[in-house]
Amino acid sequence: MTHINNLKSIQYIIKKAIFTIVFSIVSLFSFANHDTTHLATANVHEENNGEEKFDINKTIMEHVADAHDWHLWGHTSIHLPVILYTNKGLDIFSSGKFNHGHDIYVGKYAYKMEHEKIHAVDENGNVLEDVSVLDFSITKNVATLLITVFGLILIFLTVANGYSKRGIGAPKGIQSWLEPIILFVRDDIATPNLGKHTNKYMPYLLTVFFFIWFNNMLGLIPFFPGGANVTGNIAVTMVLSVITFVLTNINAKKAYWSHIFLPHVPLWLYPLMIPVEIIGIFTKPFALMIRLFANITAGHILVLSLVCLAILFKSFAVGFATTPLIVFISAIELLVAFLQAFIFTILSALFIGMAVNIETEEAHH
Repeated sequence: MTHINNLKSIQYIIKKAIFTIVFSIVSLFSFANHDTTHLATANVHEENNGEEKFDINKTIMEHVADAHDWHLWGHTSIHLPVILYTNKGLDIFSSGKFNHGHDIYVGKYAYKMEHEKIHAVDENGNVLEDVSVLDFSITKNVATLLITVFGLILIFLTVANGYSKRGIGAPKGIQSWLEPIILFVRDDIATPNLGKHTNKYMPYLLTVFFFIWFNNMLGLIPFFPGGANVTGNIAVTMVLSVITFVLTNINAKKAYWSHIFLPHVPLWLYPLMIPVEIIGIFTKPFALMIRLFANITAGHILVLSLVCLAILFKSFAVGFATTPLIVFISAIELLVAFLQAFIFTILSALFIGMAVNIETEEAHH
């Protein structure tokens, strides 16, 4: 019976692997084609007008950075809501009121957008330095975050309903796909680092793992056009790191703080070791923030750089030569999307575990 179950498990894994490989290859070719088409269109437009040559740095940064419009294809975009607060109150309007930052929209103030930053201006278009504009707009990254939140809520409610109906029986549908991943997070990430505290922190670890993985994948799939670079936004990674920092230090045991302010070293080393230990409290979340931000952003920049080479050299041969590299790097990004979610989650579990299990470790030694 065990042999039959193992055989079925192997068959299931193979089927899933084949589907994933086929889906990934189709997705990556579509992604590369989508970006190439858009960049080529922008380049021809600029050269025909004689304004400027193709700027690879500007193009890549525009794709990686956040925006008030959600580009779909060609010159088609979704204009997202602009929500501004000034000393005259709220102003809400569509980002379509700005035409690539050259138009001025008149609400409670006259507003102009330059490099995705909105300023209050006078009738001559000069920035009013004395007017503070707080931007609460639904940008591309914010819209993607909302999609992620509702998507994860829907997915996990479906999984929870499956367990409530079938109990511990054989999982079906999306439940059968997520259960091995949930068990992986629990058995290979949480339990080794948190021990008896695993159940307490599992909701956070599962949330952060799937949140990062889900957003990483949304930036890669072709039928999610203009995919936002959410986890490549340092503000998002900073918030995730701060949450881990707060959980670690709020729940830390007395022995954890004792190791920091009363380290087990000779007294004459205290002036050196205590500052080092205090700095270490902050370098841990800083490392989490930078690692996730840098790896995701670097992957996107590398793919876009390869895409831009054919346009820069205006050569079909260069485009043909770089296509396998684009597919290869994009395939690696699929792995990195999972790997970065895993690394952030396991390091969070490690840091929290170091703070809450320190008394148990001392008793063991």
